[in-house]
Amino acid sequence: MANENLQERQETVAPAIELVGISKAFGPVQANKDISLSVARGSIHGIVGENGAGKSTLMSILYGFYKADAGEVFIGGVKTRIPDSSAAIAAGIGMVHQHFKLVENFTVLENVILGMEDGGLLKPSLAKARKLLKELSDEYELSVDPDALVENLSVGHQQRVEILKALYRQADILILDEPTGVLTPAEADHLFRILVGLRDQGKTIILITHKLREIMEVTDTVSVMRRGEMTATVKTKDTSPEQLAELMVGRKVLLQIDKKPATPGAPILEIENLQVVDDKGVERVKGVSLEVRAGEILGIAGVSGNGQTELLEVLGGYQKATGIIRVNGEEIDLTGKYSDGQSRRHRGIAHVPEDRQSEGLIMDFMAWENAIFGYHNEPAYNKNALMMDNLAIRAETEAKMERFDVRPPNPKLEAKNFSGGNQQKIVLAREIERNPDLLLVGQPTRGVDIGAIEFIHQQIVELRDQGKAILLVSVELEEILSLSDRIIVMFDGHIMGERDPANTDEKELGMLMAGMETDGGAA
Repeated sequence: MANENLQERQETVAPAIELVGISKAFGPVQANKDISLSVARGSIHGIVGENGAGKSTLMSILYGFYKADAGEVFIGGVKTRIPDSSAAIAAGIGMVHQHFKLVENFTVLENVILGMEDGGLLKPSLAKARKLLKELSDEYELSVDPDALVENLSVGHQQRVEILKALYRQADILILDEPTGVLTPAEADHLFRILVGLRDQGKTIILITHKLREIMEVTDTVSVMRRGEMTATVKTKDTSPEQLAELMVGRKVLLQIDKKPATPGAPILEIENLQVVDDKGVERVKGVSLEVRAGEILGIAGVSGNGQTELLEVLGGYQKATGIIRVNGEEIDLTGKYSDGQSRRHRGIAHVPEDRQSEGLIMDFMAWENAIFGYHNEPAYNKNALMMDNLAIRAETEAKMERFDVRPPNPKLEAKNFSGGNQQKIVLAREIERNPDLLLVGQPTRGVDIGAIEFIHQQIVELRDQGKAILLVSVELEEILSLSDRIIVMFDGHIMGERDPANTDEKELGMLMAGMETDGGAA
Protein backbone atom coordinates (compact mmCIF):
# COMPACT_ATOMS: atom_id res chain seq x y z
CA MET A 1 0.00 0.00 0.00
CA ALA A 2 3.08 2.21 -0.09
CA ASN A 3 2.99 5.13 -2.54
CA GLU A 4 5.68 7.38 -3.99
CA ASN A 5 5.07 10.25 -1.54
CA LEU A 6 5.26 7.86 1.41
CA GLN A 7 8.50 6.36 0.12
CA GLU A 8 10.07 9.80 -0.45
CA ARG A 9 9.11 10.87 3.09
CA GLN A 10 10.58 7.71 4.61
CA GLU A 11 13.88 8.05 2.77
CA THR A 12 14.56 11.57 4.12
CA VAL A 13 14.27 10.72 7.85
CA ALA A 14 15.94 8.28 10.20
CA PRO A 15 14.16 4.94 10.66
CA ALA A 16 11.57 4.88 13.42
CA ILE A 17 13.21 1.70 14.71
CA GLU A 18 16.57 0.17 13.97
CA LEU A 19 17.67 -3.05 15.63
CA VAL A 20 21.33 -3.99 15.17
CA GLY A 21 22.76 -7.43 15.99
CA ILE A 22 20.07 -8.43 18.49
CA SER A 23 20.65 -11.83 20.11
CA LYS A 24 18.77 -13.54 22.93
CA ALA A 25 19.09 -17.04 24.35
CA PHE A 26 17.06 -18.92 26.94
CA GLY A 27 19.45 -21.55 28.21
CA PRO A 28 20.48 -23.67 25.22
CA VAL A 29 17.70 -22.22 23.02
CA GLN A 30 18.79 -19.36 20.77
CA ALA A 31 15.55 -17.39 20.35
CA ASN A 32 17.09 -14.49 18.42
CA LYS A 33 20.39 -14.68 16.56
CA ASP A 34 22.16 -11.53 15.33
CA ILE A 35 18.95 -9.87 14.08
CA SER A 36 19.07 -6.53 12.34
CA LEU A 37 15.88 -4.75 11.31
CA SER A 38 15.00 -1.29 10.06
CA VAL A 39 11.42 0.01 10.19
CA ALA A 40 10.68 3.19 8.27
CA ARG A 41 8.89 6.01 10.05
CA GLY A 42 5.24 6.36 9.02
CA SER A 43 4.93 2.82 7.64
CA ILE A 44 3.11 -0.41 8.44
CA HIS A 45 5.74 -3.13 8.77
CA GLY A 46 4.65 -6.77 9.01
CA ILE A 47 6.63 -9.51 10.74
CA VAL A 48 5.79 -13.14 9.94
CA GLY A 49 7.27 -16.48 10.89
CA GLU A 50 6.42 -19.89 12.28
CA ASN A 51 5.88 -20.56 15.97
CA GLY A 52 9.23 -20.36 17.68
CA ALA A 53 10.72 -18.23 14.91
CA GLY A 54 11.55 -15.53 17.47
CA LYS A 55 8.99 -12.82 16.57
CA SER A 56 7.53 -12.44 20.05
CA THR A 57 10.95 -12.50 21.70
CA LEU A 58 12.18 -9.74 19.40
CA MET A 59 9.15 -7.56 20.11
CA SER A 60 9.44 -8.29 23.84
CA ILE A 61 13.01 -6.95 23.71
CA LEU A 62 11.79 -3.84 21.90
CA TYR A 63 9.04 -3.32 24.50
CA GLY A 64 11.31 -3.97 27.47
CA PHE A 65 9.94 -7.33 28.64
CA TYR A 66 13.28 -9.02 27.89
CA LYS A 67 16.83 -7.73 27.84
CA ALA A 68 18.89 -8.66 24.81
CA ASP A 69 22.13 -10.58 25.35
CA ALA A 70 23.73 -8.53 22.59
CA GLY A 71 22.83 -5.81 20.12
CA GLU A 72 21.60 -2.23 20.03
CA VAL A 73 18.27 -0.45 19.64
CA PHE A 74 17.88 2.90 17.90
CA ILE A 75 14.65 4.90 18.09
CA GLY A 76 14.45 7.73 15.56
CA GLY A 77 18.17 7.40 14.96
CA VAL A 78 19.06 7.71 18.66
CA LYS A 79 20.61 4.80 20.53
CA THR A 80 18.08 3.88 23.21
CA ARG A 81 18.31 1.60 26.22
CA ILE A 82 15.02 -0.16 27.02
CA PRO A 83 15.37 -2.04 30.31
CA ASP A 84 11.60 -2.26 30.96
CA SER A 85 8.21 -1.39 29.51
CA SER A 86 8.20 2.02 31.26
CA ALA A 87 11.30 2.92 29.28
CA ALA A 88 9.63 1.68 26.09
CA ILE A 89 6.58 3.87 26.75
CA ALA A 90 8.87 6.83 27.48
CA ALA A 91 10.56 6.16 24.11
CA GLY A 92 7.18 6.42 22.37
CA ILE A 93 6.49 2.69 21.95
CA GLY A 94 3.07 1.19 22.65
CA MET A 95 2.03 -2.44 22.41
CA VAL A 96 -1.41 -3.95 21.83
CA HIS A 97 -1.20 -7.53 23.07
CA GLN A 98 -3.03 -10.48 21.58
CA HIS A 99 -4.79 -10.95 24.93
CA PHE A 100 -5.94 -7.52 26.04
CA LYS A 101 -4.58 -6.01 29.27
CA LEU A 102 -7.81 -4.34 30.41
CA VAL A 103 -9.65 -4.25 33.73
CA GLU A 104 -13.09 -5.47 32.70
CA ASN A 105 -15.11 -3.82 35.48
CA PHE A 106 -13.45 -0.42 34.88
CA THR A 107 -14.77 2.12 32.38
CA VAL A 108 -12.96 2.94 29.15
CA LEU A 109 -11.75 6.20 30.67
CA GLU A 110 -10.45 4.51 33.81
CA ASN A 111 -8.57 1.91 31.75
CA VAL A 112 -6.99 4.58 29.55
CA ILE A 113 -5.54 6.58 32.44
CA LEU A 114 -4.60 3.58 34.61
CA GLY A 115 -1.00 4.10 35.68
CA MET A 116 -0.93 7.62 34.16
CA GLU A 117 -2.87 9.51 36.84
CA ASP A 118 -1.78 13.08 37.68
CA GLY A 119 -1.17 12.95 41.42
CA GLY A 120 -3.41 11.58 44.13
CA LEU A 121 -6.66 13.25 43.01
CA LEU A 122 -8.43 11.24 40.35
CA LYS A 123 -11.07 13.79 39.30
CA PRO A 124 -8.69 16.21 37.52
CA SER A 125 -6.99 13.27 35.77
CA LEU A 126 -10.32 11.96 34.51
CA ALA A 127 -11.39 15.38 33.23
CA LYS A 128 -8.09 15.88 31.40
CA ALA A 129 -8.21 12.35 29.97
CA ARG A 130 -11.82 12.72 28.81
CA LYS A 131 -10.90 15.79 26.73
CA LEU A 132 -7.81 14.15 25.23
CA LEU A 133 -9.65 10.89 24.63
CA LYS A 134 -12.29 12.69 22.56
CA GLU A 135 -9.58 14.40 20.50
CA LEU A 136 -7.83 11.07 19.86
CA SER A 137 -11.10 9.30 19.05
CA ASP A 138 -12.07 11.96 16.52
CA GLU A 139 -8.62 12.14 14.93
CA TYR A 140 -8.15 8.39 14.48
CA GLU A 141 -11.77 7.15 14.11
CA LEU A 142 -11.54 5.25 17.38
CA SER A 143 -14.90 6.24 18.80
CA VAL A 144 -15.67 4.45 22.07
CA ASP A 145 -18.00 5.57 24.86
CA PRO A 146 -15.59 6.73 27.61
CA ASP A 147 -18.09 5.83 30.33
CA ALA A 148 -18.84 2.31 29.08
CA LEU A 149 -17.68 -0.63 31.17
CA VAL A 150 -15.07 -2.63 29.26
CA GLU A 151 -16.89 -5.89 30.04
CA ASN A 152 -19.89 -4.60 28.07
CA LEU A 153 -17.88 -3.76 24.95
CA SER A 154 -17.45 -5.95 21.90
CA VAL A 155 -14.01 -7.41 21.30
CA GLY A 156 -13.45 -4.95 18.47
CA HIS A 157 -14.20 -1.97 20.73
CA GLN A 158 -11.98 -3.39 23.48
CA GLN A 159 -9.16 -3.44 20.97
CA ARG A 160 -9.80 0.24 20.22
CA VAL A 161 -9.43 0.94 23.93
CA GLU A 162 -6.00 -0.72 23.86
CA ILE A 163 -4.96 1.46 20.92
CA LEU A 164 -6.30 4.56 22.68
CA LYS A 165 -4.28 3.62 25.79
CA ALA A 166 -1.11 3.59 23.71
CA LEU A 167 -1.94 6.87 21.94
CA TYR A 168 -2.83 8.52 25.27
CA ARG A 169 0.70 7.62 26.38
CA GLN A 170 1.93 9.49 23.28
CA ALA A 171 3.10 6.41 21.39
CA ASP A 172 4.54 7.09 17.95
CA ILE A 173 5.30 3.41 17.41
CA LEU A 174 2.58 0.79 17.83
CA ILE A 175 3.24 -2.96 18.02
CA LEU A 176 0.18 -5.14 17.40
CA ASP A 177 0.43 -8.86 18.15
CA GLU A 178 -2.06 -11.03 16.19
CA PRO A 179 -4.67 -8.24 16.37
CA THR A 180 -7.45 -9.90 14.36
CA GLY A 181 -7.57 -13.31 16.07
CA VAL A 182 -10.90 -12.57 17.77
CA LEU A 183 -12.43 -10.09 15.31
CA THR A 184 -15.14 -10.53 12.71
CA PRO A 185 -14.07 -9.74 9.13
CA ALA A 186 -15.91 -6.40 9.33
CA GLU A 187 -14.11 -5.52 12.58
CA ALA A 188 -10.79 -6.55 11.03
CA ASP A 189 -11.44 -4.33 8.01
CA HIS A 190 -12.25 -1.42 10.32
CA LEU A 191 -9.03 -2.05 12.25
CA PHE A 192 -7.06 -1.93 9.01
CA ARG A 193 -8.65 1.42 8.15
CA ILE A 194 -7.61 2.68 11.58
CA LEU A 195 -4.05 1.46 11.06
CA VAL A 196 -3.82 3.12 7.65
CA GLY A 197 -5.15 6.34 9.23
CA LEU A 198 -2.55 6.13 11.98
CA ARG A 199 0.18 5.56 9.40
CA ASP A 200 -0.98 8.52 7.32
CA GLN A 201 -0.78 10.68 10.46
CA GLY A 202 2.87 9.70 10.80
CA LYS A 203 2.62 6.81 13.25
CA THR A 204 4.72 3.67 12.73
CA ILE A 205 2.99 0.29 12.99
CA ILE A 206 4.55 -3.14 13.50
CA LEU A 207 2.05 -5.88 12.73
CA ILE A 208 2.74 -9.44 13.90
CA THR A 209 0.36 -11.88 12.24
CA HIS A 210 0.26 -15.38 10.78
CA LYS A 211 -2.45 -14.37 8.29
CA LEU A 212 -0.72 -13.76 5.00
CA ARG A 213 -3.83 -12.16 3.49
CA GLU A 214 -3.62 -9.42 6.11
CA ILE A 215 0.06 -8.88 5.40
CA MET A 216 -0.67 -8.44 1.70
CA GLU A 217 -3.64 -6.17 2.35
CA VAL A 218 -2.35 -3.66 4.88
CA THR A 219 1.46 -3.61 5.16
CA ASP A 220 4.04 -1.60 3.24
CA THR A 221 6.99 -3.85 4.08
CA VAL A 222 7.25 -7.35 5.52
CA SER A 223 10.08 -9.15 7.32
CA VAL A 224 10.28 -12.94 7.58
CA MET A 225 11.85 -14.76 10.51
CA ARG A 226 12.84 -18.42 10.67
CA ARG A 227 14.50 -20.27 13.55
CA GLY A 228 15.52 -17.11 15.35
CA GLU A 229 17.03 -15.38 12.32
CA MET A 230 15.82 -12.70 9.95
CA THR A 231 15.68 -14.35 6.54
CA ALA A 232 14.21 -11.59 4.36
CA THR A 233 12.72 -8.10 4.29
CA VAL A 234 10.78 -7.16 1.17
CA LYS A 235 8.34 -4.56 -0.08
CA THR A 236 4.90 -6.09 0.21
CA LYS A 237 3.99 -5.12 -3.35
CA ASP A 238 6.98 -7.13 -4.60
CA THR A 239 6.05 -10.45 -2.95
CA SER A 240 3.15 -12.93 -2.72
CA PRO A 241 1.59 -15.19 -0.07
CA GLU A 242 3.22 -18.22 -1.70
CA GLN A 243 6.68 -16.65 -1.59
CA LEU A 244 6.24 -15.55 2.04
CA ALA A 245 5.07 -19.01 3.05
CA GLU A 246 8.12 -20.58 1.42
CA LEU A 247 10.44 -18.10 3.16
CA MET A 248 8.80 -18.88 6.51
CA VAL A 249 8.97 -22.66 6.22
CA GLY A 250 11.94 -23.20 3.94
CA ARG A 251 9.96 -25.19 1.37
CA LYS A 252 6.98 -24.75 -0.89
CA VAL A 253 3.67 -24.79 1.03
CA LEU A 254 0.26 -25.69 -0.36
CA LEU A 255 -1.94 -22.76 0.71
CA GLN A 256 -5.11 -24.11 -0.89
CA ILE A 257 -6.52 -27.44 0.29
CA ASP A 258 -6.66 -30.05 -2.45
CA LYS A 259 -9.81 -32.09 -1.82
CA LYS A 260 -12.37 -33.93 -3.89
CA PRO A 261 -16.09 -33.14 -3.63
CA ALA A 262 -17.74 -34.80 -0.64
CA THR A 263 -19.96 -37.84 -1.07
CA PRO A 264 -22.06 -37.71 2.13
CA GLY A 265 -23.67 -40.87 3.46
CA ALA A 266 -26.07 -41.50 6.31
CA PRO A 267 -26.30 -39.06 9.26
CA ILE A 268 -23.74 -39.82 11.96
CA LEU A 269 -24.62 -36.91 14.26
CA GLU A 270 -28.12 -35.52 14.70
CA ILE A 271 -28.93 -32.64 17.06
CA GLU A 272 -32.43 -31.38 17.80
CA ASN A 273 -33.30 -28.27 19.81
CA LEU A 274 -30.13 -28.32 21.91
CA GLN A 275 -30.08 -25.85 24.79
CA VAL A 276 -27.21 -25.17 27.17
CA VAL A 277 -27.44 -22.99 30.29
CA ASP A 278 -24.21 -22.18 32.12
CA ASP A 279 -23.57 -22.12 35.88
CA LYS A 280 -24.69 -18.48 36.09
CA GLY A 281 -28.04 -19.26 34.47
CA VAL A 282 -27.09 -17.70 31.11
CA GLU A 283 -28.39 -19.54 28.04
CA ARG A 284 -25.36 -20.18 25.83
CA VAL A 285 -26.87 -22.48 23.18
CA LYS A 286 -30.40 -21.64 22.09
CA GLY A 287 -32.33 -24.38 20.32
CA VAL A 288 -29.61 -25.52 17.91
CA SER A 289 -30.50 -28.26 15.42
CA LEU A 290 -28.06 -29.72 12.89
CA GLU A 291 -26.74 -32.93 11.41
CA VAL A 292 -23.38 -34.17 10.16
CA ARG A 293 -23.29 -37.01 7.67
CA ALA A 294 -20.67 -39.66 7.01
CA GLY A 295 -18.02 -38.42 4.59
CA GLU A 296 -18.54 -34.69 5.10
CA ILE A 297 -17.08 -31.77 7.03
CA LEU A 298 -19.58 -29.42 8.63
CA GLY A 299 -17.87 -26.15 9.53
CA ILE A 300 -19.20 -23.90 12.26
CA ALA A 301 -18.14 -20.26 11.84
CA GLY A 302 -18.54 -17.56 14.44
CA VAL A 303 -16.71 -15.19 16.74
CA SER A 304 -15.57 -16.93 19.93
CA GLY A 305 -18.16 -16.84 22.69
CA ASN A 306 -21.27 -17.42 20.61
CA GLY A 307 -22.07 -20.95 21.77
CA GLN A 308 -19.61 -23.02 19.73
CA THR A 309 -17.49 -23.92 22.76
CA GLU A 310 -20.51 -25.11 24.75
CA LEU A 311 -21.73 -27.15 21.78
CA LEU A 312 -18.40 -28.98 21.60
CA GLU A 313 -18.39 -29.48 25.38
CA VAL A 314 -21.82 -31.14 25.28
CA LEU A 315 -20.77 -33.41 22.43
CA GLY A 316 -17.49 -34.17 24.21
CA GLY A 317 -19.33 -35.25 27.35
CA TYR A 318 -18.39 -32.59 29.89
CA GLN A 319 -21.33 -30.20 29.73
CA LYS A 320 -24.99 -30.81 30.55
CA ALA A 321 -27.76 -29.82 28.16
CA THR A 322 -31.36 -30.38 27.15
CA GLY A 323 -32.56 -31.51 23.75
CA ILE A 324 -31.75 -34.57 21.68
CA ILE A 325 -28.41 -35.81 20.35
CA ARG A 326 -28.15 -39.03 18.37
CA VAL A 327 -24.94 -40.69 17.20
CA ASN A 328 -25.39 -43.43 14.60
CA GLY A 329 -29.11 -43.30 15.33
CA GLU A 330 -28.79 -43.91 19.09
CA GLU A 331 -29.67 -41.17 21.56
CA ILE A 332 -27.00 -40.19 24.08
CA ASP A 333 -27.47 -38.96 27.63
CA LEU A 334 -27.19 -35.18 28.14
CA THR A 335 -27.79 -35.01 31.87
CA GLY A 336 -24.28 -36.06 32.88
CA LYS A 337 -25.69 -38.90 34.97
CA TYR A 338 -24.68 -41.67 32.58
CA SER A 339 -22.42 -39.67 30.37
CA ASP A 340 -18.82 -38.44 30.28
CA GLY A 341 -15.91 -38.25 27.87
CA GLN A 342 -15.22 -41.94 28.27
CA SER A 343 -18.75 -42.92 27.24
CA ARG A 344 -18.50 -40.60 24.24
CA ARG A 345 -15.34 -42.35 23.10
CA HIS A 346 -17.10 -45.70 23.36
CA ARG A 347 -19.76 -44.27 21.03
CA GLY A 348 -17.17 -43.52 18.36
CA ILE A 349 -16.66 -39.82 19.13
CA ALA A 350 -13.13 -38.40 19.14
CA HIS A 351 -12.48 -34.87 20.32
CA VAL A 352 -9.71 -32.38 19.57
CA PRO A 353 -10.58 -29.59 22.04
CA GLU A 354 -10.30 -25.88 21.35
CA ASP A 355 -7.66 -25.33 24.04
CA ARG A 356 -5.07 -28.05 23.59
CA GLN A 357 -3.01 -26.99 26.61
CA SER A 358 -5.77 -26.97 29.25
CA GLU A 359 -8.12 -29.59 27.79
CA GLY A 360 -6.11 -31.75 25.39
CA LEU A 361 -2.80 -32.28 27.17
CA ILE A 362 -1.20 -32.38 30.61
CA MET A 363 1.74 -30.13 29.95
CA ASP A 364 4.07 -31.60 32.58
CA PHE A 365 3.50 -35.17 31.34
CA MET A 366 5.54 -36.80 28.60
CA ALA A 367 4.36 -37.20 25.03
CA TRP A 368 3.86 -40.97 25.37
CA GLU A 369 1.60 -40.42 28.39
CA ASN A 370 -0.41 -37.72 26.59
CA ALA A 371 -0.71 -40.00 23.55
CA ILE A 372 -3.06 -42.39 25.35
CA PHE A 373 -5.10 -40.13 27.65
CA GLY A 374 -8.72 -41.20 27.52
CA TYR A 375 -7.75 -44.54 26.02
CA HIS A 376 -5.41 -45.73 28.78
CA ASN A 377 -7.77 -48.47 29.98
CA GLU A 378 -7.68 -50.32 26.67
CA PRO A 379 -6.29 -53.90 26.83
CA ALA A 380 -3.46 -53.11 24.42
CA TYR A 381 -1.93 -50.78 27.02
CA ASN A 382 -2.33 -52.98 30.06
CA LYS A 383 -0.30 -56.08 30.93
CA ASN A 384 -2.63 -56.89 33.79
CA ALA A 385 -4.94 -55.19 36.23
CA LEU A 386 -2.03 -53.57 38.06
CA MET A 387 0.51 -52.51 35.44
CA MET A 388 0.49 -50.61 32.16
CA ASP A 389 2.66 -51.78 29.29
CA ASN A 390 4.81 -48.66 29.06
CA LEU A 391 7.15 -50.14 26.46
CA ALA A 392 4.23 -50.87 24.13
CA ILE A 393 2.81 -47.38 24.67
CA ARG A 394 6.13 -45.70 23.91
CA ALA A 395 6.62 -47.82 20.78
CA GLU A 396 3.15 -46.91 19.54
CA THR A 397 3.78 -43.24 20.32
CA GLU A 398 7.02 -43.28 18.33
CA ALA A 399 5.11 -44.68 15.34
CA LYS A 400 2.41 -41.98 15.70
CA MET A 401 5.03 -39.26 15.96
CA GLU A 402 6.62 -40.47 12.75
CA ARG A 403 3.29 -40.64 10.89
CA PHE A 404 2.22 -37.20 12.10
CA ASP A 405 5.67 -35.61 11.69
CA VAL A 406 5.93 -34.55 15.34
CA ARG A 407 9.18 -32.70 15.98
CA PRO A 408 11.28 -33.67 17.82
CA PRO A 409 10.07 -37.31 17.59
CA ASN A 410 10.88 -37.98 21.24
CA PRO A 411 8.08 -39.68 23.22
CA LYS A 412 9.88 -38.97 26.51
CA LEU A 413 9.83 -35.20 26.01
CA GLU A 414 7.31 -33.32 28.16
CA ALA A 415 4.38 -31.77 26.28
CA LYS A 416 5.32 -28.25 27.40
CA ASN A 417 8.61 -28.53 25.49
CA PHE A 418 6.94 -28.97 22.09
CA SER A 419 5.87 -26.03 19.92
CA GLY A 420 2.15 -25.31 19.62
CA GLY A 421 1.93 -27.00 16.25
CA ASN A 422 3.60 -30.16 17.50
CA GLN A 423 1.41 -30.21 20.62
CA GLN A 424 -1.59 -30.09 18.29
CA LYS A 425 -0.20 -32.98 16.24
CA ILE A 426 0.09 -35.11 19.39
CA VAL A 427 -3.59 -34.51 20.18
CA LEU A 428 -4.65 -35.11 16.57
CA ALA A 429 -2.65 -38.35 16.37
CA ARG A 430 -4.25 -39.61 19.57
CA GLU A 431 -7.80 -38.88 18.37
CA ILE A 432 -7.62 -39.59 14.64
CA GLU A 433 -5.82 -42.91 15.06
CA ARG A 434 -8.76 -44.25 17.09
CA ASN A 435 -10.70 -44.52 13.82
CA PRO A 436 -13.70 -42.53 15.13
CA ASP A 437 -17.09 -42.29 13.44
CA LEU A 438 -17.32 -38.62 14.43
CA LEU A 439 -14.40 -36.25 14.94
CA LEU A 440 -15.01 -33.03 16.86
CA VAL A 441 -12.30 -30.46 16.04
CA GLY A 442 -12.11 -27.11 17.80
CA GLN A 443 -9.78 -24.44 16.39
CA PRO A 444 -7.50 -27.04 14.74
CA THR A 445 -4.79 -24.60 13.70
CA ARG A 446 -4.95 -21.89 16.40
CA GLY A 447 -1.40 -20.64 16.93
CA VAL A 448 -0.02 -23.29 14.58
CA ASP A 449 2.83 -22.91 12.07
CA ILE A 450 1.86 -22.54 8.43
CA GLY A 451 3.65 -25.80 7.56
CA ALA A 452 1.78 -27.65 10.31
CA ILE A 453 -1.50 -26.09 9.14
CA GLU A 454 -1.02 -27.74 5.75
CA PHE A 455 -0.43 -31.13 7.39
CA ILE A 456 -3.37 -30.85 9.82
CA HIS A 457 -5.77 -29.91 7.04
CA GLN A 458 -4.64 -32.92 5.00
CA GLN A 459 -5.31 -35.27 7.93
CA ILE A 460 -8.83 -33.92 8.42
CA VAL A 461 -9.66 -34.27 4.73
CA GLU A 462 -8.24 -37.82 4.63
CA LEU A 463 -10.49 -38.79 7.54
CA ARG A 464 -13.49 -37.37 5.70
CA ASP A 465 -12.53 -39.34 2.60
CA GLN A 466 -12.56 -42.50 4.72
CA GLY A 467 -16.26 -41.90 5.34
CA LYS A 468 -16.01 -40.25 8.75
CA ALA A 469 -18.10 -37.30 9.92
CA ILE A 470 -16.22 -34.14 10.93
CA LEU A 471 -17.62 -31.25 12.98
CA LEU A 472 -15.18 -28.36 12.63
CA VAL A 473 -15.29 -25.20 14.77
CA SER A 474 -12.96 -22.39 13.74
CA VAL A 475 -12.78 -18.62 13.92
CA GLU A 476 -10.59 -18.62 10.80
CA LEU A 477 -12.91 -18.01 7.85
CA GLU A 478 -10.29 -19.03 5.30
CA GLU A 479 -10.06 -22.38 7.08
CA ILE A 480 -13.84 -22.77 7.28
CA LEU A 481 -14.31 -21.92 3.60
CA SER A 482 -11.56 -24.19 2.31
CA LEU A 483 -12.17 -27.23 4.55
CA SER A 484 -15.94 -27.36 4.92
CA ASP A 485 -18.46 -29.10 2.70
CA ARG A 486 -21.25 -27.19 4.43
CA ILE A 487 -21.07 -24.14 6.70
CA ILE A 488 -23.32 -22.97 9.49
CA VAL A 489 -22.80 -19.67 11.31
CA MET A 490 -23.50 -19.24 15.02
CA PHE A 491 -24.32 -15.94 16.69
CA ASP A 492 -25.50 -15.43 20.26
CA GLY A 493 -26.10 -19.14 20.76
CA HIS A 494 -28.21 -19.87 17.72
CA ILE A 495 -27.70 -20.67 14.06
CA MET A 496 -27.90 -17.60 11.81
CA GLY A 497 -27.86 -19.60 8.59
CA GLU A 498 -26.34 -22.39 6.54
CA ARG A 499 -24.27 -21.79 3.43
CA ASP A 500 -22.58 -23.73 0.65
CA PRO A 501 -18.86 -22.80 0.62
CA ALA A 502 -18.95 -22.57 -3.16
CA ASN A 503 -21.72 -19.95 -3.04
CA THR A 504 -20.65 -17.66 -0.21
CA ASP A 505 -17.67 -15.55 0.83
CA GLU A 506 -16.02 -14.04 3.89
CA LYS A 507 -18.12 -10.87 3.63
CA GLU A 508 -21.43 -12.73 3.83
CA LEU A 509 -20.21 -15.04 6.58
CA GLY A 510 -18.89 -12.03 8.47
CA MET A 511 -22.32 -10.37 8.35
CA LEU A 512 -23.93 -13.53 9.73
CA MET A 513 -21.25 -13.72 12.43
CA ALA A 514 -22.22 -10.18 13.47
CA GLY A 515 -25.89 -11.17 13.72
CA MET A 516 -27.03 -9.55 10.48
CA GLU A 517 -29.33 -11.39 8.11
CA THR A 518 -28.27 -11.71 4.47
CA ASP A 519 -30.32 -12.49 1.39
CA GLY A 520 -28.57 -15.84 0.97
CA GLY A 521 -31.12 -17.58 3.18
CA ALA A 522 -30.64 -20.89 4.89
CA ALA A 523 -29.66 -23.77 2.67
